[in-house]
Amino acid sequence: MTDKRQHLLETALHLFYKNGVQAVGINEIIKTSGVAKKTLYHHFSSKDELVIAALNTRDQRFCTWFENLLVGANSNKELVERIFSGLSQWFNNEVNCLDTFRGCFFINTSAEFSDANCPIAIRCKEHKQRIKQIISKYLTQPDDNLLESICTLKEGAIVLAHVCQDKLAAKRACLTAQKLLNT
Repeated sequence: MTDKRQHLLETALHLFYKNGVQAVGINEIIKTSGVAKKTLYHHFSSKDELVIAALNTRDQRFCTWFENLLVGANSNKELVERIFSGLSQWFNNEVNCLDTFRGCFFINTSAEFSDANCPIAIRCKEHKQRIKQIISKYLTQPDDNLLESICTLKEGAIVLAHVCQDKLAAKRACLTAQKLLNT
C-alpha cells in the first residue's frame, strides 16, 4: 500500500470514527490529510469505496487485537474474563491501536445506512460475524447458547459504554456471563 493511500485511509478512518461517516465529506478528508483531491480519487473511486476500505482496516486492526486477547485461554471462564477485561481496557482508552473510544465503528456506521443490503451495511454485519467466529474458535467447550449470550453481552456493553458513558458495563457483562457458565 502506498504511503499516500495509507495516510488517506488512516485520516478517513479517524474522521469517520470520530464524527460519523455521513458527517465527514471528501473535502474534509482532503484538507485534514493534506493530500490532493486527484490523489484521493486515484486511490478511491468514491466515498463509499473509501468507507469500505476504512471498515476493512478497522476490522483487521480490531480482530487482530481481539484475537490476541483470547489466545491461550484455558477455559470458557478465562475466555469470558479476557473478552470483558479487554473491552474494559478499550472503553477506558487503554488500547492504543483502537483510537479514542467512540463506541463500535461498525455499529455506528451501520446505523447511518438504512439499506441493510448496501455494501457498507453488509461489511458491518460481516465484522460482527467474524468476531463471533473468533470467540467460537476459542471456546474450550463449544456451546451455541453461550456463544450467543457472550456476543449479546459484548454488544450491549459496547453500546452502554458509548451511549451512557458507562465504563463499568464490561465488568457487569462479565459477571453476567460468568453466571451463565455456572448454570
